[in-house]
Amino acid sequence: MKKSDVPQDKGHLSKDNYNEVYYAINDDGEFSKTLSAGWETKNIVQSETLKVLEERTEAARQKVENGEASPILYFMELKRMDWEILSNYVGIWKFFVKRHAKATVFRKLNDSTLKKYAEAFEVSVEELKHFDGKN
Repeated sequence: MKKSDVPQDKGHLSKDNYNEVYYAINDDGEFSKTLSAGWETKNIVQSETLKVLEERTEAARQKVENGEASPILYFMELKRMDWEILSNYVGIWKFFVKRHAKATVFRKLNDSTLKKYAEAFEVSVEELKHFDGKN
């Protein structure tokens, strides 16, 4: 693609003045870096992906509020983690991490275990303990 053909379609990220680096052919016929404000197709996909992620986070918040899940599920979704990633961050087997996402099991966790989760989610242990989905 020629440098003049690099798309400049404003999208979700361009609101924050983010630009992406693309490689395009310059006037001398060589590849060079150029900035792009976005590409319409990519912007649509990114917007839809963010919408799905926000829906998942809201569903997790609702489960915490209804007492169906622990705050671990909400913060995992909020931080865009999955079971495997969270398990690696906290150094606890995935099986136990999934158990800790149950409200009844979560209430029995000791502070040293909660501290691992709090550090992974970048919140305090108190915030984690007292998150009820209504905050």
